Amino acid sequence: MTNHSVPHAAGSIHDLVRKATHSPAILTKSEIIRLAEHVLKGGEHATEEEQAIAKEALLDPDNVDAARIQLLGKRAAARK
Repeated sequence: MTNHSVPHAAGSIHDLVRKATHSPAILTKSEIIRLAEHVLKGGEHATEEEQAIAKEALLDPDNVDAARIQLLGKRAAARK
């Protein structure tokens, strides 16, 4: 078995949510954008703060810290 140093991209939204809540610092830009889009699709369920974080993540995924990514992950997990 090989030991991969680069994390693999999350295949399903379930994998992405788990990765965002447990290891938010290792998400790729595209995963952050995908998570933000998922949170924004259910806008009436996300708080204003969560919507603002998701919108910021769409514009500049590099500028969103791990704690805020984790918040988006928790919101997405609550919607499942």
